[in-house]
Amino acid sequence: MTLRLHYNENTAGCSHDVLRAISALSVHDIATYEDDSRTVANIARWFRVPDLSVLPVNGLDEGILLAAQLAALESRFNYDAVIVEPAFEVYADVVRTTGGSIVRVPPRPGFTFDPAALLALTTENTRLVFLCDPNNPTGLGIARPDIEAIADALPKAIVFVDEAYADFSGRTLIDGTLEARPNIVIGRTFAKAHGLAGLRIGALIAAPATIGRLRQLALPYRINVAAAVALRAALADRTHLTETVNESTESKRLLQEACAALSLETWKSEANFVLVRIGGRSAEFARWMESRDVRIRDRSALAGCHGCVRITAGPVKHTQLAISLLEEWHATQSR
Repeated sequence: MTLRLHYNENTAGCSHDVLRAISALSVHDIATYEDDSRTVANIARWFRVPDLSVLPVNGLDEGILLAAQLAALESRFNYDAVIVEPAFEVYADVVRTTGGSIVRVPPRPGFTFDPAALLALTTENTRLVFLCDPNNPTGLGIARPDIEAIADALPKAIVFVDEAYADFSGRTLIDGTLEARPNIVIGRTFAKAHGLAGLRIGALIAAPATIGRLRQLALPYRINVAAAVALRAALADRTHLTETVNESTESKRLLQEACAALSLETWKSEANFVLVRIGGRSAEFARWMESRDVRIRDRSALAGCHGCVRITAGPVKHTQLAISLLEEWHATQSR
């Protein structure tokens, strides 16, 4: 069986309570459209926000698309979207599909985040800014004051803060910023730490008025009944979440120490993965790993990531296997 360390999934799997919840679905449950009001309430309790600040989405990708659709609609399909490189490719995809123009902020040395550099590239036509905290693929965080400064400087723009990996960083912008900055939209997913990637469920969190505008664009019955009951079970199992985060933290430490011993550059990730600069043969290394039934992600085509691969840091036993193969590859290259 191939070990999937290329999509930042929870390779330990979801909570067993999730399987029990899905197994308990009746024939009537499956034959009925799911009312998302219960899912809204569950998510709102989890993040300690009002129900009106929550919009469940069919995977965070749908939420990213909704933000771009809103920017396009409110600008009459003539808008600029700012993307900080390197970035999750879906940001550019949704901008292109909604008729926007992409403004790319090039990476700085060490992938440091510079709000002034971002703001220098904005114009009156800027209606959407994508920020990822922690960033994918670097794993580096963005300081809260920097995000707030960008939102304050661009009141006409949607500042989309992708917090897909916030469970691992332990940091979120949700507390205390929604009403003060209604142009901030926070994206969350239950695919990573909760292990629900295959069921596709996430959420947008924002001020009620902003969620209301986004909800007008969302299709009805987006959340299927299996995802809804799975989410309730997953959120109730805090032990599984804690164990997942703890295993990832230890895996990152082991992977970064192993890379340091091999003189391979890494960045201090706050997510559930580590970006490693292997060198000019990164694509070959990724293929070599796959031939040994371990898949990792070659990220060398992204801005600033020449020679880099991204390796999911999940259960320690999976990371130890990846490290042993990395050491084997490095030994063959040193001969």
